[in-house]
Amino acid sequence: MPYWLLKTEPSEYSWADLVREAVTVWDGVKAAPAIKNIQRMKPGDKALIYHTGKERRIVGIAEITSLPYYKPTSSEPLIKVAAREELPTAVTLKTIKDSGSFKDWDLVRLPRLSVVPVSETQWTYVLTRAGLRN
Repeated sequence: MPYWLLKTEPSEYSWADLVREAVTVWDGVKAAPAIKNIQRMKPGDKALIYHTGKERRIVGIAEITSLPYYKPTSSEPLIKVAAREELPTAVTLKTIKDSGSFKDWDLVRLPRLSVVPVSETQWTYVLTRAGLRN
């Protein structure tokens, strides 16, 4: 199963907003590599929700619920995303960097990229650090 990480500025749209709405349209992605990542998404894929800015932490798990699609007047892909589970403990970017194991992860390597793939090893690490797996 493919895994993803979706970045959002919590002052604009936060995990709490996603939970309140239950399902949202994820939009505003403009960078070509991020668009390519969205185009690879399929319903059922899981995504980590990452708060950017001062927080810099992974806070929840979401699920992709649609194939990518476009509005007739836009070249930016849209995807529907549903809230699934809040992490018991948020996992900070510092924790990920300090592990020394993920220097090649786009989250670390390309900090401005808003949609990045997550390997199974990275996914398991985050969930373990969050307290969801032992």
